[in-house]
Amino acid sequence: MDSRAKAAWLSDTLDTAIERLRKAHPSAKLLEQSVVLDVVGQLLPTDGGLDVIRERAIQMDRAGLFAGSDWDHPEALLPQISGNTLMAQDPALVAIEAVSLGRFLAIATGQARHENLHQETARHFLTQVLALNLRDIFGQSNEATRALGDRQVTKQRLLRYFSDHIGLTDVLGALVTEVWRLLEQRSVQVGVAKDMIVQIAIALHQNGTEPGSERLGAERLVSALFGPTVASLDDPGIEAYLDRIDHFDEANLSREAMGFARAMHDTGLVSDYHVAFLLHVLDYRDHSLVPEALGLGSTGLDCWRQYRRLINDLIRASVTLSTPQAVYGLAMLLERGVLHHAPMVPALDRQLRQKVLGSARARITLCFGDVVQPETHLLAGVLQIIGQPLGVGQGANPTCQSARAIAMWSQIEPDYLLHIISQACEFDAMLMQFEGTKINSANLPAGPVGVGPIDADPVSVLLVPHLDRIYAEMGRLCIGREGDPHRWINPEFHGWWVSRDCAVAVDVATGKLSDYENFLRRFFATYHPHHNGNRPVSHPQPAGIAVTDPNQQFVGWHAISILRVAEDQTGMMRVYFYNPNNDSGQDWGGGVVVSTSGHGERYGEGSLEFGHFLSRIYLFHDEPLRRQEPKKDVSEAAVASVRTQAIASWASDRQ
Repeated sequence: MDSRAKAAWLSDTLDTAIERLRKAHPSAKLLEQSVVLDVVGQLLPTDGGLDVIRERAIQMDRAGLFAGSDWDHPEALLPQISGNTLMAQDPALVAIEAVSLGRFLAIATGQARHENLHQETARHFLTQVLALNLRDIFGQSNEATRALGDRQVTKQRLLRYFSDHIGLTDVLGALVTEVWRLLEQRSVQVGVAKDMIVQIAIALHQNGTEPGSERLGAERLVSALFGPTVASLDDPGIEAYLDRIDHFDEANLSREAMGFARAMHDTGLVSDYHVAFLLHVLDYRDHSLVPEALGLGSTGLDCWRQYRRLINDLIRASVTLSTPQAVYGLAMLLERGVLHHAPMVPALDRQLRQKVLGSARARITLCFGDVVQPETHLLAGVLQIIGQPLGVGQGANPTCQSARAIAMWSQIEPDYLLHIISQACEFDAMLMQFEGTKINSANLPAGPVGVGPIDADPVSVLLVPHLDRIYAEMGRLCIGREGDPHRWINPEFHGWWVSRDCAVAVDVATGKLSDYENFLRRFFATYHPHHNGNRPVSHPQPAGIAVTDPNQQFVGWHAISILRVAEDQTGMMRVYFYNPNNDSGQDWGGGVVVSTSGHGERYGEGSLEFGHFLSRIYLFHDEPLRRQEPKKDVSEAAVASVRTQAIASWASDRQ
């Protein structure tokens, strides 16, 4: 039997196995899943076998192949994991990943639909998978990959199949665009972006690109990591680089410092050569090259002059080849001028000496390895969080409330943030209050994230398990109260600056819209400069949004912060907000597309036109003393427009 005939025979076998899986009793699902995966594994190496898998991927999904596994939630899958899964020793893992990618391909090419996955989202996911595995598509091999034998062949076969259907023409260009889009948001976590840049470097080396802006953008990214200065341009290796600059005069060293600073502030990324240079010049005469290497402006220089000893100590304790982004975090911390806030210098001095004890130490080591001490990882994370408050992300965890709180404290009360970090380090616990009742996280059961996230920054890894428990306990203390519990939780959980009154668009008991027109008018009166006396937002305010997909289908409730409301360069009134979901750029359907750059956004902000933003808001906070102010100056047309957008999306079945 030739390969194509075998694929045809196996396709019939697969159809039978899928039908048995569909009809199986829940107690027998696991057995039938294994049968389906076994047939898929046999199809993988056959001619036409991948077509069979793609054509039946949605059927397998609906029959329950992914039930009880991470693959059952395609919207939460991470493209950076797919490559390693395709190389797994367990054939069942390879098979289920192949079916999952086949499902993405069927949706991306319009051959199928999925309630939780939009066509463009599926295509974007596959583009990222291909971009992160370009080496395998191009056939580049080494001893390690050759030793994998059939597993490597299977992976290459699958990736080339997907690239044939998605197309590689756009992958490099899309990859470069995607990396720049992510970097513009200045996330604390840059691992994915760095992985993509490595793949760009491989692609440029293997195939190159046509001259033009695309190649220029790619080369800027690659040089930022692997050769940002004259002396590091050929990527000589750290030891060779240090040998070179050891003989440089002050002018050449200054040129290197400015080159590193320029590349870092251009991309938000820190090269390993930058780390080596900074540690090298710490011992250079009067340390004058340090502020140059950090690229400090007037505010940062002022902090440097007054707190030089502390800054030098922070660099020595936090900046290593394992924690390069601490350099950018420190530079931005100094540019914020937070060292002039009286408690910050002693608080950072305390953090320098802080030991991480108990299970917290094990968590950080588990997440970041043991090449450097947990204290180093945590201090580096502290510098990044305080330097880049809007770069805090929740990872693939249901912890938007905790991530939002960490970002708020970093913006408004970084000394308080350092206080609770110290608590968590020393006692592996956190103490907060809810309306006078003390809440100790050590006495509470684990929350939804268990012992904590593993795909987050060090500060979040340390704090989120405690914040998660405390937030849940505050919710428990609100049981029996009428209305949305966020009315009471948010001010107690986040801080004094959260307004004590709360407007909610839906009735908590029924989930239906409740006095929605008044809700909309009240938001105009609270936040729109033309209706609130041109009063700015002084402190970030928590709000709740109804997230929708590109088809305007309701996805779920999500926590954000309203940062400011202002006109963009075209005169359009926009709401600028913080979204803790790692990537603020999203399409919520009906023309509601979140912008992260090009409309006056600062690093880490997302923005929408005022009406578009309001159409997705379901909860916001307001000053209780302002409740009786008239709200009739908002036009009927403006209110009707927002209401129409809401009814067409998340509120379609809530009337």
